[in-house]
Amino acid sequence: MSWHLGRLCGYDLETTGPDPETARIVTACVVQVGGNHPAQTANWLSDVDGEEIPAEAAHIHGITTERARAEGTDLREVVETLLAALSQVVLSCVPVVAMNARYDVTVLDREARRYGMTPLTERVGGDLRVVDPYVIDKQVARYRKGRRTLTHLCQHYQVRLDGAHSADADAIAACRVAWRQGTQYERLAAMTLDELHTAQIGWAAEQAASLQEHLRKSDPEAYCAPEWPLIPHQAKAGDR
Repeated sequence: MSWHLGRLCGYDLETTGPDPETARIVTACVVQVGGNHPAQTANWLSDVDGEEIPAEAAHIHGITTERARAEGTDLREVVETLLAALSQVVLSCVPVVAMNARYDVTVLDREARRYGMTPLTERVGGDLRVVDPYVIDKQVARYRKGRRTLTHLCQHYQVRLDGAHSADADAIAACRVAWRQGTQYERLAAMTLDELHTAQIGWAAEQAASLQEHLRKSDPEAYCAPEWPLIPHQAKAGDR
């Protein structure tokens, strides 16, 4: 059975900012769908560990600093339970579907390290398999005009998006887009999950190199990390 016809696990974060090295988790969702089993959804709202949610981030996802502090769970606890949930998914051989996975997987890795927890990739070893609708779309429709946000991909693949920029809606929509991609492109459906994961590593590196080349026309110092789905942690002086 092709990877897109089995169980899929959507994973999405809403955070305090665009830099995965410094962003803090505001909301998170892990939702398992498909495979002829009922959907299972887990959602988290954090207290952001006492930090501020910038106005521009709150405008996107709708969670203000005041609401996070009043209603959110301790961020350390959110990170711990999120790591446990994703580890269970991965070790059950279910692929993690994440739109622009390089960001969401890296944010969770850095949060885990802040709290001295074992990061996801070290918990599951080499078993992590990710399906990234963003990387796939840039590969299979390289020359299509227009943006490639989740909202735009949902429009292109005729997928319902129930509420953009809420973690649970985005996680489910990413799974729907991945399913459509596997259905629409025979060469994707013909790949095993291992083959697709490996292919995306190469595609993501090529895409990063192309974007970096484009950005360096105006900024000679521009850098786009080639690694996928996780940007490796760079140990700093003083790190254990």
